[in-house]
Amino acid sequence: MTEKTKTALITGANRGLGFSIAKGLAERGDIKVLAAARSKVDAENAARNIGHGAVGVELSLLDKPELRAQAIAQVLGPIDILINNAGILLPGEALDCQRTELEQALQVNAIAPFLLMQVLGSLMQQRGWGRIVNLTSGWGTFYDGLSGPTSYSVSKATLNAMTVNMARALGDKVKVNAACPGWVRTDMGGPDAPLSAEQGADTPIWLATLPDEGPTGGLFRHRQPLQW
Repeated sequence: MTEKTKTALITGANRGLGFSIAKGLAERGDIKVLAAARSKVDAENAARNIGHGAVGVELSLLDKPELRAQAIAQVLGPIDILINNAGILLPGEALDCQRTELEQALQVNAIAPFLLMQVLGSLMQQRGWGRIVNLTSGWGTFYDGLSGPTSYSVSKATLNAMTVNMARALGDKVKVNAACPGWVRTDMGGPDAPLSAEQGADTPIWLATLPDEGPTGGLFRHRQPLQW
């Protein structure tokens, strides 16, 4: 690590896509990875498997995540890159969707990421540099008709709106973008998905390491812009 090393916090880094993103960033050699998971044990196990000096941190999206993120930054130093990867996919269409399911999906997929963007993004803005990547889905786009399970589609559409809103608020120095990794072979995507987790991680890693002239406020898949 050098004095130019950036620190990246990745939520849900203990498995699947989050783990691949964390590992890909760590392997660059110029990024210190904070691998976040709901439990300390899962986070520390992930960090060991990631290697390259990664540090496991406990971070639950259900219990004041913004305060926990502030505490992490106070102990481990400023967070330059935030990747809101952790998410929840619950089945059910609009007429079957229960209030508790909708509330849980909104909390994990949208509200917690927004609070993390708010607290960490404002600090990035003060320092004059930052990258925020929100993992989303084509199911959360109006262009694709919000075609997935209701609580998932609605919560991801909310996250998409927050991406645009936060990009405008934080300005050009802090790049805020959304990444749709495609259909990836993870616990959420299932074994029949055509893309590996490493392939799905490519666009989030690219967005997390954008140059100063890179885009902000956009939605990307395979490094190409998509319509909201």
